[in-house]
Amino acid sequence: MKLRMPDDHDLGLQHDLQTLARRTLERRRVMRWLTMGGAALAVAACGGGGSGEQSTTTAPTTGTGSTGSGGSSGGSSSSGSCAAVASETEGPYPSDGSNTVNGQASNVLTESGVVRSDIRSSFGISSNVAPGVPLELTLTLLNSNTVCSPLVGYAVYLWHCTRDGNYSLYSPSVQSENFLRGVQVTDANGQVTFTTIFPGCYSGRYPHIHFEVYPSLGMATLYTNKVHTSQLALPRDICAAVYASATGYSASVGNLDRVTIASDNVFGDDSSAQIAAMTPSVTGTIEDGYIGEATVGIPA
Repeated sequence: MKLRMPDDHDLGLQHDLQTLARRTLERRRVMRWLTMGGAALAVAACGGGGSGEQSTTTAPTTGTGSTGSGGSSGGSSSSGSCAAVASETEGPYPSDGSNTVNGQASNVLTESGVVRSDIRSSFGISSNVAPGVPLELTLTLLNSNTVCSPLVGYAVYLWHCTRDGNYSLYSPSVQSENFLRGVQVTDANGQVTFTTIFPGCYSGRYPHIHFEVYPSLGMATLYTNKVHTSQLALPRDICAAVYASATGYSASVGNLDRVTIASDNVFGDDSSAQIAAMTPSVTGTIEDGYIGEATVGIPA
């Protein structure tokens, strides 16, 4: 006995060809939509759409403002689909060959051992470790002149103060140390990760971390070769929690109370969007340490 298929499966070759063509067109539309949607998501993740904000950062809770005094911000620019992070001053303690200490040029970038991920200890001249709440900070460098393509093989020099607001190689109490300074090279994702401590807040400045970007490790030996200089503004709520409860940060409590991002002489002239792009997202606890992430757009 021969079974007969239902009528809608026996409409002839012409019907089958039309159905196949319609389904092929539908698949193409779906693929085109997914491609466009994926690109839009990539742009949004890198701060596109003209907002200048980046999705991996957390906007500061207080103190943002667009006016200030004494800052050296070059302003953020937008070229293509990624916003460039604002340029900021390197400050008085960079040790990148641009200034001197006691009449001698200070340049830690030429020292053997400066290329490292864990910057909590000194190297070469000392082995002392900077005490403080652990912080693991990952920066993702993206090319602001393209669709957020990762900047691979770039060198990032990062430095910041101790928990009590001093800078190694400069401040008298830690002039014989070079901890809390280091260089890392970006990987295939444009990322570098530093293991350090949560910086303190010293009088007159909002809590921050300095960094310089160089086109390669070989070029990361002198400040004249850098392609970008900026600072990260740490989230105020996390700062307040650390300073109030962690050992060694007591002086930072009063210093933080007396400064906001708006009153800071570096961040004060940045827009809210610029500050949002320069504020890492930070999670964790005092007991277990903190993890921070920030996306940095560089016009390369």
